[in-house]
Formats: sequence, structure tokens, C-alpha cells
Amino acid sequence: MDQNPLLHTFDHPPFSKIENSHFKPAFEKSLKEARTEIHIIVDNIETPTFSNTIEALEFSGQKLGRISSIFFNLNSAETNTEIQKLAQEISPLLSEFSNDILLNANLFKKIKSVFKDKSNEDYSQEQIMLLEKIYKNFTRNGANLNQNDQNRLREIDMELSRTSLSFGENVLAETNNFELQVKDKSELDGIPDDIKESAKNLAEEKQKEGYIFTLDFPTFIPVMKFAENRELRKKLLLGFGSKGFKDNDYNNEKNVLNIVKLRLDRAHLLGYKSHADFVLQERMAKTVDTVHTFLDNILEKAIPSAVKELEELKAFAYEIDSIKDFKKWDKAYYTERLKQKKFDLNEEILKPYFELNRVIEGMFKVASKLYHLTFKKVSDLETYHEDVITYKVYDETNKYLATLYADFHPRAGKRDGAWMTIYKDQYRFNKKEERPQVSIVCNFTKPTKTKPSLLTFNEVTTLFHEFGHALHAINANTTYPSLSGASVYWDFVELPSQLMENWCYESEALKLFARHYQTNEILPTKYIEKIKESSNFMEGLQTTRQVSFGKLDLAWHAMESMNSIDKVKDKEDLAFKDIELLPDIESTCMSTAFGHIFQGGYSSGYYSYKWAEVLDADAFEYFKEKGIFNDEVAKKFRDNVLQLGGTVEPMALYKQFRGKEPNPNALLKRAGLIKS
Repeated sequence: MDQNPLLHTFDHPPFSKIENSHFKPAFEKSLKEARTEIHIIVDNIETPTFSNTIEALEFSGQKLGRISSIFFNLNSAETNTEIQKLAQEISPLLSEFSNDILLNANLFKKIKSVFKDKSNEDYSQEQIMLLEKIYKNFTRNGANLNQNDQNRLREIDMELSRTSLSFGENVLAETNNFELQVKDKSELDGIPDDIKESAKNLAEEKQKEGYIFTLDFPTFIPVMKFAENRELRKKLLLGFGSKGFKDNDYNNEKNVLNIVKLRLDRAHLLGYKSHADFVLQERMAKTVDTVHTFLDNILEKAIPSAVKELEELKAFAYEIDSIKDFKKWDKAYYTERLKQKKFDLNEEILKPYFELNRVIEGMFKVASKLYHLTFKKVSDLETYHEDVITYKVYDETNKYLATLYADFHPRAGKRDGAWMTIYKDQYRFNKKEERPQVSIVCNFTKPTKTKPSLLTFNEVTTLFHEFGHALHAINANTTYPSLSGASVYWDFVELPSQLMENWCYESEALKLFARHYQTNEILPTKYIEKIKESSNFMEGLQTTRQVSFGKLDLAWHAMESMNSIDKVKDKEDLAFKDIELLPDIESTCMSTAFGHIFQGGYSSGYYSYKWAEVLDADAFEYFKEKGIFNDEVAKKFRDNVLQLGGTVEPMALYKQFRGKEPNPNALLKRAGLIKS
């Protein structure tokens, strides 16, 4: 045990010393220590106070928290069968521990005592928020249930932790197991050269003939956009759309139904009509009706545009290729072709101007101009994979603010998509400030033998998006870790990330980094203008698609009964019935691979992306009014949003920054769905 690096004191994770065999004993020992810390709080014979109860609870289990962050981040970014097996063993232990705290009657009695006396004390705003958050966490998670119901709650939470892990493991396995081998190069017309080169390299690595295409985003998306071979697009889309829906060991249909049922049972046990009712009580939206109304209002504006756009696409496909039976595997391809025709803008023309390292430098320059931050690349920190780059972040006084880990390329042990995560929160404890350790994880095309990693414009905005999340954590300035950085209401958490995307469309920002990787030429103004002109291209279809995901989420989680559900596909089809404008494909199902809501934290919260877009559109209008690098506006955003985390109600924070509530039409105007 003494040799276990996870049980020694460390600041940055000692990745090189950590072996899989270290995790289980480290969890067991740190769980034991955390339980002892809880017992000390409960057994304290002094009158319960904010200090000896609330703060003591907030800062308990710190070692357990650090070990958990390392383990579960590796399970997302660098997993293997051994780690996945450990996760199935460890997750129930953590669920049990969480319930042991939340269902501890004597502990809750002390918390309730402090909560009832709060009006008699001179608490700070942050202390009040922490007290209310902890009290509500107990009452919302079973503290007032009888013993039998508490036992049932424990069973549900244990089963949920296992099932969610299985769901994610199946999706990753399906992604890794898919290979589309093409032997004849003539079948690859239209596909960008770097994608073909990567596919050829992969075939060589696997000692196979020709080219191998996978479901990794850097491969999947370009093939769907550019492959002239319709059959190739079809095969890839069917592979992508059927993840978790095939008759094999990785089918997720039972997992979906089980997760939904367990969440509904849990909500009923706690006195809520649905899982969504439970979740939304602690969101800005508050109610299911509010979310439905919000999504329906957007849909009302988007559907007419979407219908017109689809008809235009179909007519275009018929005009150039005589396509009469327009299918889902045609949409991205003809959208890209029509975009090229209308705007004379080819994604492949832009990519040479977005070399990954230069985009990173530019992203840092934008943050420097806005928030006066400095990012210094360092090589003395351990990482979990050779692809990971590390930076230390400093403020304008050269004070150390944070460590940033950056992991950009796909590999077998890494799940799809892009995300920001934390290895260590910012907080203040025992008169010492702890600064955060933040990670952004993406899946961008790897460099080839002949080319560096070149990003599509969508990938540039993705990188800025995740960096916006990172800035939320990097700038954090609170006392308590559970209120720090991105620890805010879920429908507010996307504001900093989506706001950052706006700078990708501004010439003043693009000129900081968009240079041709071979000639060093600055991205020509004509291309910048075309990027802006085309930003709303097919916006009706794109908006409808995003709203449909929010509707599917609610279809699963706003249910008050499971009586009418037999098949996952039937439920999904019903949710999409009035929104989906293209013929359904029987062999595909989104729900069985919808990790955001069945493995991530977005259950009953997928609407948050659109909700936060309203905030970010309104917020960026403020920047545009004053100047996109205006010091005064940037300082107000940093001081009131980025630094304060969850210490103040989100709308109050927003009004402190903006001076008023957001204009709900700002998003629709930006999207071109209503006139200014």
C-alpha cells in the first residue's frame, strides 16, 4: 500500500507511476478515510455550526475526490478492458458511499439545524449558497424517506451506476469494432487527400489491403460531406447510426430502458412525477412545461425554414446527380456541395489556414486580449498519453492560475466527441488557495506523414467551445470546490463555452491565427466574409436537428409512466414524428448511442445548449456594441460569470454582467430565423 502513488500526497497526477492495480486499493483506503471524516462530523458533541458541519462536509473526502477524477477521466480518455472492469466494481462503491452520506439521519439532523438558523447568522452570499445547496442535496436525494424507501433508493443508484457504464462501454466497443475497408481507390473520389492518407495508413497498420475507414469523427464527418460514392456514404452512416442497436453483445436497448425506468422509479420514490421534474427543479428553466414551451417556440420559427432548405437540397441533388430518393446519407454531401456553389467556399480550402498548433496559439491570444492570461507550454508534468500537451496559465500579475492539459487526437481507448474535465478544483482551504487543473479532450485528425493536423472550421469552433469551458474553471475564484468554476446550473454551464465560439467568426480574431501552414498567408478577407455569410446556411435544418435532440431527451425523461413502452425505436420514432423531415432508417437508432443523456450529465438537460445560446447571443451583442476585445465588457464577464461559479443564482450573475435579462430574440436574429 505504501508504494501506491495514489495514496501519497501529490499536486499534479503522477500518471507515469499509476498502474491499474493501484486503483481498487486506493479507492478502498480513501473511502475508509472519507467515512472516518464523516463520523467525526456526526460524533462531534458541540452545537452544529456552519464551520463544524457544512464546511467540514464540503472539505471531506478530498483524497477520494482526486483519485476519482483521475480514474474516471482515464476511463473516458484512455480506457481499456481492465479499467472498464474496475469501473464496474468501483462505481457501486461510490454510489453506496454517496448514499451513506445523503441518508445519514444524524448528519442530516445537524445540517437541518444549521439551515434553520441561517437567518440568525451573518453569512456571506457564498456561504448561503453552499448551505442551501447541501441542504437541498440531502432533501432531494432521500434524507426524508423511510428506511424501506431509502434501501430501495440505494439499490436504484447502484444499478444506475453499473448500467450507465455498460452503456458507454458498448458505444465505445461499437465504434472501435467498425471497419469499412475499400480496396479500389476509384471508389474514394471527393474524399480529402489527408483523410485518404489516414485511411491508407490505418490499413497498413492492420496489414490489410487498400483503405480502412472508421466511425471516429475526423473520418466520419469528411466522408459524409465529400465522398461522391453514395454507397460508401450509406455504409458509413448505417454503421454510425446503428451503434448499440445491432443484434450483438453490445446492444444497448435493454440498457436504455433500464436507465429510464430506474430514473423514473427514483423520481417517484422522491415524490416527483418524472425524472425531468426532479432534474429541472435545480435548473434555470425550473419546469418541464417551460422547456417544452422554449423548444416549441424555437421549432415554430425553424421548421418553415427547414422545410424550404430541404426542398432546395433535394432539387439541387436531382439537378446535378438525378437523385430522386433523397436519403439521410445524402444530406451532408449535398449541403456541402450547395454551400460551395452558393458561397464559393470549400471546407478543404479553409483547412490549410487552421493548422492545429496555430489555432491553439490563436485561441490563447484571444484569451490574453480578453482576460490578460498567459499560457506557457511546459514539459515537466506527467501525462497519461504522449499526445497530451500541458500548459501553465498565469494572470496579468504573473500569478499562477491553473494547469491546462490538452488531448486532441482519437485513439482506441478514447470515447468520441469533445469535452472539458477537471483533475483538481479551485478552492481555498486552511488559508491556502488551491488552483485548478483542467483538461480539454477532442478528437481531431492526427498529423500524417505529409501534413500536420489541419482543422475544419467546425473543429475550430469545437476547440474554442471546450476552451470556453476551460476558461470557466481557470478563472474560478471561490472558497468552496462544489461552487467553483463550471459547478453551476446545467442550463447556464454552456454560456462561457458557446460565447467563445463567436470569436471564430470575427476577422479581428481570425487574423491572430488563421495563416496558411505552408505559405504563412493570412486567411484572405474574402474567405472571412464567406465564413460569416455562410454561418446561417441551412440554419433551419440545423436548429430543428438540435431541438429534436432536446425533444428526444424529454420524451425519455418527462414520462410519468413506463407502461406504454415496449421498444426503444418506437419511442424514438414517436419523439421525432413531427420534427424529422427525412425518411426513417429502420436499422438505425439514436438513443442507443446518445451518450449525453444516458452516460453523461445531460439527462433532462439537452435543451441547455439552445437555452445557453440565447444567453450567448445576447452576451456577444454586448461585446459587439463595445468592441469584441473591449476590456470593460471582458472584465465584467470574467468578474461576474467566470470567477463566481455557482456562488450566485445564474440569472442574477447574468444581470450583473449585462445589466439586464437576455433578449430571447437575440438567438433567432443571429440564426436568421427572424428579421432584426
